[in-house]
Amino acid sequence: MLPAVTAVQPLPDYRLFLTFENGEHRYFDMTPYLHYRVFERLQNPGFFKLARLDYGTVTWPGEIDIAPETLYLDGVSE
Repeated sequence: MLPAVTAVQPLPDYRLFLTFENGEHRYFDMTPYLHYRVFERLQNPGFFKLARLDYGTVTWPGEIDIAPETLYLDGVSE
């Protein structure tokens, strides 16, 4: 089982700085996902900054979320 996200910090250029329950930190670039309909609202930088932690993953208002597995497996270690 992959670790859950325990902290998220939105960064410029549609990146997220993530902390996982195993203590690892990773950067995740949302840019490749912004063209998907579900993530289109995140193209607004102000809206993107509303990222928060909910149930072990990153969410935004409007029931927008991304799988914690994607964040962990595709995230880049510090």
